[in-house]
Amino acid sequence: MNNQKNKEPMINELRLLTIVNTCSARSIVYKQKYKSGNKSIRTLMLVLGLLISLLAVRSACAQQANAAAGDSQSAPQDPAASSSDTDPDPETIFPHFSSTLFWLSGSANFIFQTHPEFSAAYSGTHSLMTNYEKATSRVLTLYTGMRINDSTEILVDVEEAGGAALSQGFGLAGNTDLDIVRNPSLSKAPYLGRGMIHKVFALSKDKVENERSYLSLFDELPRRRLEIRFGKFSMPDFFDLNSVGSDTHYQFTNWSIDNNGAWDYAADTRGYTVGLVADYEDRNWGFRFAEALMPKVANGIDLVWKPWQVHAENWEYELRRGIVPKRPGSVKILAYTNYANMGIYRDAVAQFDSGLVSIPDITNHPWHITRKYGVGVNVEQNLTPNFTIFARWGWDNGKTESFAYTEIDSTIAEGIKVNGAKWHRKQDRGGFAFVSNGIAKDHQNYLADGGLGFLLGDGGLNYGRENIIESFYTAHVWRGIYVAPAVQHINNPGYNRDRGPVVVPSFRIHLEF
Repeated sequence: MNNQKNKEPMINELRLLTIVNTCSARSIVYKQKYKSGNKSIRTLMLVLGLLISLLAVRSACAQQANAAAGDSQSAPQDPAASSSDTDPDPETIFPHFSSTLFWLSGSANFIFQTHPEFSAAYSGTHSLMTNYEKATSRVLTLYTGMRINDSTEILVDVEEAGGAALSQGFGLAGNTDLDIVRNPSLSKAPYLGRGMIHKVFALSKDKVENERSYLSLFDELPRRRLEIRFGKFSMPDFFDLNSVGSDTHYQFTNWSIDNNGAWDYAADTRGYTVGLVADYEDRNWGFRFAEALMPKVANGIDLVWKPWQVHAENWEYELRRGIVPKRPGSVKILAYTNYANMGIYRDAVAQFDSGLVSIPDITNHPWHITRKYGVGVNVEQNLTPNFTIFARWGWDNGKTESFAYTEIDSTIAEGIKVNGAKWHRKQDRGGFAFVSNGIAKDHQNYLADGGLGFLLGDGGLNYGRENIIESFYTAHVWRGIYVAPAVQHINNPGYNRDRGPVVVPSFRIHLEF
């Protein structure tokens, strides 16, 4: 019997080596296919191949650990280790690490959208095309993380984004697909999405439970604490969040519903920046601050590495208390300021009026640092266990060039989310939202005179607020597979009463690994 026990670790090590070798062989096959196949397919195969290999190694390690534990009835078991297998309706295709030291997961999000022909008195360089269109976007992400100790962790995500956008992303301030790549000339190769160090400073001894995710591996945190994050990240990872409209994987996909449209947050073309986030959390409230880099040009992929000149600051206060008594909810107040090489709409129009240029050009100025600032409010309220409402309001000064996110100077949005537990489908969810977007008078004059923004420019403008309705239903199919039909209706696309309305039906497939 003792000899048998001594042999078990050796047998398990051989099994592990066999699986690793098999994964290596698979990697060679994937590489060969990667060289010869279509770019979209080969990227998908490379990412999925890496996922499968890592999951196979992890599974082998888990089997080895279980075998080493023996068949003893008294051996303690981690309930999280097999939760995905025992849960009759798991949320991911593969079970996640039961250990809190590591994180490994992945996701794939595909969104198909189309729109029929619609009427327009005229069209310009940056207009939404009036003829029938269809487009499919994709975002593939591999999330990894490692906890160094009880207060420090490293988080790294690798991403691949591609596909197409309706009219290459032009013509709408509240674009219908937040997953699109706004610059089709960008490389389709995988890139570093997030890469950050996360440090937690305990300011109290009592602990609160923390839901582990790709943004935090800790299963519990000090109730009162200071969290510091440094590296590459996306501002909406930590600011302006709510449980109804902040996630294109399961919820709405319109830019101005998932985020505050008037928040011109620091970001490159893919939505990421480099900087520092400081987050103080107490029992019922929190306050966070971010210092980040801005792009060189509007919607540019390159950041300016001169934070003493070009930089962005963001502040947010959160009160975790509902407006309705004895019901969960929160109120968040956001403020931001950007310093970058941004143009001034009034100056561009003055150049045009004086005959210096044939059309106003917001980029026609020497290098100079100007300031853009704005505020926002985000309210979320739970009415019943399965019914939640939210509202956002945002405003920016509107005189300075829209630079990083979208061309919106004022916005108001409200929406609802219903959980499928009411009809015995706890992982289903549905939602309905309305958003009204606007721009300041100087911005209106610039577009009316034929100027081009990085998203808008019909060659003229009969101004009206851009009003959008979006509804969706996300259905859980099996394990980590979700499908979601949706539809959006846009009045005055690009703030132009002479164009539209437009109806955009869509269909989303989301895979959670």
